[in-house]
Amino acid sequence: MRAFFISIITLMMCGTINAAISFSGTNLKAISEKPEASTGLKDIFVLHNLNGVQMTYTATTTSPVTWYKYSNLGGGYAQEVAGVKQNGKNYTINLTGSGDMGYIIEEGNNRYYCWVVDYSLHQLQLSSLGFTAQQECDVAELIFTGNADRIIYYTINGQAKELDRDVKLSYYTLQYDESSESYDQVVAEKSFAYLNSTLRTTAPFCDTEFTLSGDKYLKQWNEYSVISSERFTTNAVEAKTSATQTLRENDNEQKDETALGGSAPCEIEFKAICTDAAIFQEWQMSDDSEFENITMRINEAITTYTFREYGTTYVRFVASNASGTCNYYSDTYEVFIGESRLECPNAFSPDATEGVNDEWKVSYKSLISFECHIFNRWGIKVAELTDPSQGWDGKHNGKFVPSGVYYYVIKAEGSDGKKYNLSGDINIIKYKGATGTTTTPTE
Repeated sequence: MRAFFISIITLMMCGTINAAISFSGTNLKAISEKPEASTGLKDIFVLHNLNGVQMTYTATTTSPVTWYKYSNLGGGYAQEVAGVKQNGKNYTINLTGSGDMGYIIEEGNNRYYCWVVDYSLHQLQLSSLGFTAQQECDVAELIFTGNADRIIYYTINGQAKELDRDVKLSYYTLQYDESSESYDQVVAEKSFAYLNSTLRTTAPFCDTEFTLSGDKYLKQWNEYSVISSERFTTNAVEAKTSATQTLRENDNEQKDETALGGSAPCEIEFKAICTDAAIFQEWQMSDDSEFENITMRINEAITTYTFREYGTTYVRFVASNASGTCNYYSDTYEVFIGESRLECPNAFSPDATEGVNDEWKVSYKSLISFECHIFNRWGIKVAELTDPSQGWDGKHNGKFVPSGVYYYVIKAEGSDGKKYNLSGDINIIKYKGATGTTTTPTE
């Protein structure tokens, strides 16, 4: 067989053809892969083995056909193939013993380029699957014995490329479901183009067996191979957390509903849903974002806490496995309680237009204690309020009091420690009675 040098320039000048390629001498189909256009190849064929296999090219014209083959050096160093058999427009070569090889078929001024893989040289062997002694928290590391080497082919320019064997590693893990607010068991899968002796994948969140199966070529030939590991004990920890503030519908309270906190007292439910390995679970509160000074620890996954003090409290959830080697830290929740405020109106019109200034209420924020007494001009107490959200409807003993001046005395304390001792006037303005005439009620 004589060496035949083909320049890359010559290769580029020639046109390409969509050739009709067929294989005989085997009961198992040739598996076709379509390479990237940049490789210069039109096809890649993977055959179970090449013993007794013949490859046939069917010409499209009456021009002479010449076969060349090339290895890792690329098409520029192709050699002419000897022993090509012609039968009409069919040109056939024997592939026995040729191994992985690239082929160039020249028909007139056109060329066809392909690569043939002898799979028997890369036979998948799955022998055993185990685990390394030391496991990371986020990654499961497995030990594989067997063979699933790289399947390499070469472009026209001699550049090495790799076929993806698509060997599957599958196992169970947990995945959070928003609708049910729970972690559910699901199948996880990772694909490998080839296998080394050590395999790494995302650590599962539950105890599970690992299954290795493949490859995609054996699957198409109905020779799929599968092995499983022993049961793996998980260390990985994860949680989904939430913070839900109890909202108050007090129309006279100054609130900030864009963030956690606002006006004290502020009640928030903290909730964590954890994966299987989370044995230790704790909500932590601190007055600094780095949690160097933890002021509160609550060893429950779900807890409700009432914030009463002015300032920012940082809250996070911490979980760890039984040995304490794998930890989970949630995002930090910032709860800000604002400064207290207390403002008192000096007039209202009870029993006038419903819902319009018909009740006397203070405007407030972050009051943790409140006591208000309202008197008439003779010092008789006509109303008493024990919560700043409460209001006075202008009644005493079930009847509207006369219009005029009344007096309030308030003692309150804010979340910031500020104490309020207030007193002042309340003017009840005349209102319209049911007949539409202006009246002044009597006690």
